[in-house]
Amino acid sequence: MGRVLRTLYVRASPGIRTRGVLLAGHLAIPVALGRGGILTNKRESDGATPRGRFRLVRLWWRPDRSLRPATALPSRRIGPQDAWCEDPSDRRYNRHVLIPADGAGDRLRRADHLYDFIIEISHNARPRVARRGSAVFVHVARPGFAPTAGCVAMTRAHIRHLLERVGPKTHIVIQ
Repeated sequence: MGRVLRTLYVRASPGIRTRGVLLAGHLAIPVALGRGGILTNKRESDGATPRGRFRLVRLWWRPDRSLRPATALPSRRIGPQDAWCEDPSDRRYNRHVLIPADGAGDRLRRADHLYDFIIEISHNARPRVARRGSAVFVHVARPGFAPTAGCVAMTRAHIRHLLERVGPKTHIVIQ
């Protein structure tokens, strides 16, 4: 691992609000953004990527699909019961939860490969405010860079490369 970056910058592409670039030092990484573009006043289910400065909290990864990537971020394996609470009326809103196979929630273990690597960011974390948005991550992009539900997404190769250059003191600034 090389030098850990202090700040990452995400900017929308001119004229295409669902596409952008993540600047990591001298590297420019193409990204998909939320279908609602980048908004300052993020709300639950609006499809927007939140504008602001956030900490990178931890890496979540699928150990059945990949070895643990090299990173200075704290990391956690994704298991079958891991999910994210998106219910604003639940006291666990915008937090990791364990749910049974038939339970509701944004499952972190998905059949597609979008959540093979997830970088959790500190959006709406302290304080957590109901309906201000949940489950905003950096994750693997859909084919063709289709818009996300509000996350920042990139290719698997780029996320692996990025993980080598970030740590717990790295911030992501979404502009």
